[in-house]
Amino acid sequence: MRLYGGQVPVIAEEILRVLTRTNGLEVTEENMPEVELDIQSVLREYIRLDRELTDKARENVRKTEGQVSIGRAKRQLARDKNVQIGDEAIGYIITQLIEAFLHSAFVEEVFDEDNDLRKKIKPILRRHMSMDEQLDREVRDKIKNMEEGSASWDIEYQKAMENIQRTKKLDS
Repeated sequence: MRLYGGQVPVIAEEILRVLTRTNGLEVTEENMPEVELDIQSVLREYIRLDRELTDKARENVRKTEGQVSIGRAKRQLARDKNVQIGDEAIGYIITQLIEAFLHSAFVEEVFDEDNDLRKKIKPILRRHMSMDEQLDREVRDKIKNMEEGSASWDIEYQKAMENIQRTKKLDS
């Protein structure tokens, strides 16, 4: 599961819309853009943190000359920083969002309990963060005439993935 920068405004708008329409949050009309920016900042901070962890993990793997995988190194760094990644990322992000709502000067009142907020936010994040699987299917459909695992397949897969991400404006 991955969160793309290009999705952040859409996710933020959807979360705010769902929470205000179901009376989970009370936000005045003039403060809506500010709360949306608060949500975006939490999402962008997670993306930044995830990239930082990935970069540090790559660096650690280079230093150890490949004795540890990037995934294992990243998981260890995430544990050290008390950050959740992978499937647990959604829970971590929701916790950060709830904290932001509770401390925001632009949120008038938080009516829902944490559990209720989680139930409302989780499907939104899950749907947007499962984009990787959808992209993979699209890419595989585009290059289905090639033999998977070959060098040319790997190259074409990467090209097709970058093209689709650019078209869908996912990495902005």
